[in-house]
Amino acid sequence: MPARAPGGPGTLARIDPQSPDPKHGQRAVAEHSPMNWLDEALHNDPDPAESREWIESIKAVIDADGPQRAHQLLENMVELTRRAGAHLPFAPTTEYVNTIPAHLEPKLEGDAHMEWRIRSMIRWNAMAMVVRANRKPGDLGGHIASFASSATLYDVGFNHFWRAPHDEHPGDLLYIQGHSSPGIYARSYLEGRITESQLDHFRMEVDGRGLSSYPHPWLMPDYWQTPTVSMGLGPIAAIYQARNWKYLEARGLMPKTDRKVWCFLGDGETDEPESLGAISVAGREGLDNLVFVINCNLQRLDGPVRGNGKIIQELEGSFRGAGWNVVKTIWGSYWDPLLAKDTQGILRKLMMETVDGEYQNCKAFGGAYTRQHFFGKYPETAAMVANMSDDDIWRLNRGGHDPHKVFAAYQNAVDTKGQPTVILAKTVKGYGMGSAGEALNPTHQTKKLDDEAVRAFRDRFKIDIDDDQFKDGNVPFYHPGPESDEVQYMRARREKLGGYLPQRRTKSTETLKAPKLEVFERLLKSSGEREISTTMAFVQALSIILRDKQVGPRCVPIVADEARTFGMEGMFRQLGIYAPQGQKYKPVDRDQLMYYREDAAGQVLEEGITEAGAFSSWMAAATSYSTNDLPMLPFYIFYSMFGFQRIGDSAWQAADMRSRGFLLGATAGRTTLNGEGLQHEDGHSHLLAGAIPNCRAYDPTFAGEVAVILQHGMTRMLDEQVDEYWYITLMNENYAHPELPEGAAEGVIRGMYLLTDAGKPKKGELRVQLLGSGTILREAIAAAELLDKDFGVTADIWSCPSFTELRRDGMAAERHNRLHPEAKTPRKPYVTELLEKQQGPAIAATDYVRAYADQIREYVPATYTVLGTDGFGRSDTRANLRRHFEVSRYHIAHAAIAALAKDGKMTAKDVARAIKVYKIDVEKVDPALA
Repeated sequence: MPARAPGGPGTLARIDPQSPDPKHGQRAVAEHSPMNWLDEALHNDPDPAESREWIESIKAVIDADGPQRAHQLLENMVELTRRAGAHLPFAPTTEYVNTIPAHLEPKLEGDAHMEWRIRSMIRWNAMAMVVRANRKPGDLGGHIASFASSATLYDVGFNHFWRAPHDEHPGDLLYIQGHSSPGIYARSYLEGRITESQLDHFRMEVDGRGLSSYPHPWLMPDYWQTPTVSMGLGPIAAIYQARNWKYLEARGLMPKTDRKVWCFLGDGETDEPESLGAISVAGREGLDNLVFVINCNLQRLDGPVRGNGKIIQELEGSFRGAGWNVVKTIWGSYWDPLLAKDTQGILRKLMMETVDGEYQNCKAFGGAYTRQHFFGKYPETAAMVANMSDDDIWRLNRGGHDPHKVFAAYQNAVDTKGQPTVILAKTVKGYGMGSAGEALNPTHQTKKLDDEAVRAFRDRFKIDIDDDQFKDGNVPFYHPGPESDEVQYMRARREKLGGYLPQRRTKSTETLKAPKLEVFERLLKSSGEREISTTMAFVQALSIILRDKQVGPRCVPIVADEARTFGMEGMFRQLGIYAPQGQKYKPVDRDQLMYYREDAAGQVLEEGITEAGAFSSWMAAATSYSTNDLPMLPFYIFYSMFGFQRIGDSAWQAADMRSRGFLLGATAGRTTLNGEGLQHEDGHSHLLAGAIPNCRAYDPTFAGEVAVILQHGMTRMLDEQVDEYWYITLMNENYAHPELPEGAAEGVIRGMYLLTDAGKPKKGELRVQLLGSGTILREAIAAAELLDKDFGVTADIWSCPSFTELRRDGMAAERHNRLHPEAKTPRKPYVTELLEKQQGPAIAATDYVRAYADQIREYVPATYTVLGTDGFGRSDTRANLRRHFEVSRYHIAHAAIAALAKDGKMTAKDVARAIKVYKIDVEKVDPALA
């Protein structure tokens, strides 16, 4: 193959704007040639002449047609060799150098020196926020080092890439690393979006003037777009957010655009399973609207991320294997001349050999240390820096601090099609903090700087503040003025990109009308002799909602590989399962009515066995009203035991993000899922859900209750645009469902209504109040019959779809009365208002731990007994499980007799007779301890 004439660009000269001295001498960057290492590579080659000819041919292709063409040819050669039987292992990593060579970098747009000035001011104000906060009483905390290491990564994005929503573009979405929030506030301060008073109240939010510690849309609903603390939740949420955009485009609900999800995370954060657990989804589905930027400062909270290894190489292998476009941005521009002189590849060899713990030492201990302990390992590399001063070696910058390198990486990400991109940017933790914390192990926790360190920070970044402004421990903020060149430049850059970021839409411009309650009429009526579960009642209700012309297309049914368990497989054929590539095969059940149909425009999201992924998918749809100005209504149905327990942290993230949608905890309760055993049976999800302030949690028993809850929830979230989401537990036990009593809808929503009224009490009548929810309410109904038959005790029966709502109402009434002591009419808790008109003790039983129904104890105006399913689950029949957990009809009846005896209405002999009649095992071990 004849060699082609080489070509390529000439030399480049640029000023490094990230240097402590932005006017530090210019230097030429020599053209990098991939042939420099050839002589060493051919040293032990059995036929160096033949090898040289092949390599020179590929070099000619690179020079004439570019590296992509050379890569294509090499792939074809590799495939041919493999077919001949050769074993060619896949190398998941590349050299420890930048993915984009210097001669292929696009030119940085804008004024690099101006951007360095702006970045320095932002750095200063971010530091000042935290230091000022921690010189006040109260030890507010905060972080300096994380943003210090990532300032350039954010600055380049804000100045050149990240678009705000405006008339001509829907805008990008940012998942900002939580610990970097001071830097984002500092930028907004220069832009005029945040006041100095707000900066001075960082982490002081109680009186309404301050800024939240991290990105929290609940606390700053007009500002932060996405919550990213706890760590690890941002990355998985970002993946499914990008996927959600592809889903909405495929369904024709949103026009196709080039908008992107940008997710920032730290290298230490990648140890969280959620950070990397779903990256294969992004690769498999070709989410080219997704960019991860991993700030690789080589340090976690306590020390090195991979002190004995190389985190960048490890992450490169993980992401390349998952099908991502990987861009390593390791070395800054000051390294380019040294790498160009590395004709034998010794410097590259040294870079690969050096572990991250040693790279941390190099930045912590300066140029002299780096000369001796890094470059000094080989004579060739020592000679490379012989004419450089220790200061010059110290200035050898990392790629994540070089805006030219970062710009090139971001441009590559924007231009990449068919793949998600991850940018692995090497930085220094605590950059700019000097001896107070730069590259030191404790730097993450550093929140206080002494006066000397503050002045050194000022000098390093050339902030125009005089010494006399530091009197009495003051650390002033710096603003050059709204008419300054710097501020005008910032505003011009953001105007070009459509406006300021971050910003968040609080209400969608479109309001959807929820279906009226009447459309669920068949669920509100008695089922007669037909027995169904509340799970099937929900599926029927969902089918009705899907037929609604306005709301139906906006529904997003989501399952984690359990649709058949919940009786939803009929939706596969009806709606199709979303699959970006459509269905390339004939399903094995094609001849059946409800076959498995995948479709590029499918509506159902069948996520596979991943509760975390399915919930993240739900959250993306549940916040579409904000991110897309497109209200959606997601329904995620799952095994209740693997819901809140499995993804409790994400459930709080969804609350913070102001999600709107339904979560359905199916096969709920500890005795209704009778055969699955300990780890499948849910007895506590309502306690977890009830702790989330804007989660409305219900445990309905009958189809009519399910319909009322769904309809009211839709009205709240769609019509009224209230930022809350609804959790409904559903059971798989089949039974007949009565008609919903007239006027009961309000009680269903408030948490309690009278299901069976025993009538006006007669003189001398023994009466009790039986309360229940879910399938155990039916045990209470049966207990009422036993009490009447065996002891002549009459019972009123109360359905309590939400002890959580009753508790919240009681707490609100209690607080109101405490704060309004002179009010003429004290406010009564709803449960008190209902039960004070009744007679006799109250007994509550549910399929959940006793703490669930016990929440309302202080508001019950009578002797109150609570039965529940505390303890480990078991596999057995429902009857045996209810006997074991002591929530059966017999235990409820016995508890009623005991309560009447406690009130002096019956005797101990009556209780003993109940024990005998109902065969209560008094010697049995307490199930809560078994």
